[in-house]
Amino acid sequence: MTQHLSSVIVEPNETPNASVIWLHGLGANGHDFEAILPELNLPPEAAIRFIFPHSPSIPVTINGGMVMPAWYDILEMGAGRKLNTEQLLDSARAVSKLVDHEIASGISSDRVILAGFSQGGAVAYQVALTYPEPLAGLLALSTYFPTADDIEISTANKQLDIEVMHGSYDPVVLPTMGKDAVEALKQQGFTPNWREYPMEHQVCYPQINDISKWLQAKLL
Repeated sequence: MTQHLSSVIVEPNETPNASVIWLHGLGANGHDFEAILPELNLPPEAAIRFIFPHSPSIPVTINGGMVMPAWYDILEMGAGRKLNTEQLLDSARAVSKLVDHEIASGISSDRVILAGFSQGGAVAYQVALTYPEPLAGLLALSTYFPTADDIEISTANKQLDIEVMHGSYDPVVLPTMGKDAVEALKQQGFTPNWREYPMEHQVCYPQINDISKWLQAKLL
């Protein structure tokens, strides 16, 4: 059963005409990327609602079965990463319901962006590429594309604008995993934009500036 996700919601000063749904990584929560909003320096007229959902808390095998916030269980690390795909798909269905809710509230689907960091990015790939109505874009941060071989791309999002950002020294999600995602996307006919930064598994100020420019180009 797909569960309802509680979220941190940050409303703009104006009536929102766009939404960004931003998924955190393993062990974090919706407040993780809430802190980035002031750093984006978006103009006052940016009528963008930001939604930062909290993942469920589940036992995570690679962390000794400890219960923590996670979009899915990871069974094995490394470039070949083994995970519980059914949990990933269930999380994707729950996030899709958030997109449904934004559209029902009056936001046009092509004014909705999906963003995700690490685990959250893997879920964001699945949601954005399968969503049945056209979205504004996908922001994939320090992540990988574990469902690439099985995903059924939605006709509505075959032209989706995809921005992929990764740290060149990332020891958690190796840069090769991010590049493999880009290659998989190209094989599906997408033209993703790859950006690499001299950092580890994190975000950095030049990247935040690039995210801001991209969001403004898509939604202002």
